[in-house]
Amino acid sequence: MGKENMLQRALRRLATSNAELESEDLQRNVRQEGAVPISACEDRQQVNLTGTVSSITLSPRAGHPALDVELEDGSGVVTLVWLGRRQIPGIDAGRTLKVWGRISCHEGRRLMYNPRYELLPTPAAS
Repeated sequence: MGKENMLQRALRRLATSNAELESEDLQRNVRQEGAVPISACEDRQQVNLTGTVSSITLSPRAGHPALDVELEDGSGVVTLVWLGRRQIPGIDAGRTLKVWGRISCHEGRRLMYNPRYELLPTPAAS
């Protein structure tokens, strides 16, 4: 049974796209950290999320800097917004983060303003 299971897993990996495999790995990390999947978050819910930074953008709001960070967890994307910040040391594309805060859903986007965060080691690819 062990060899059969390994063969099935190997065949599945050959037939699955890299994006799907990465999504599965991210979702596994969410479960291990005890976080909420982004796709399950509802407006005004207090949540803890875990994911990987996919992009970072500096977007001024009302003449003040704001750092927008896209966080993906394999189930969805949330934009983390730090008002008054141009950068945060350690937060770079590809970095794994754990964040806590209140999520806001607006026009189909999920946002979280000034969340508390923890830098996590990036999980090794399996």
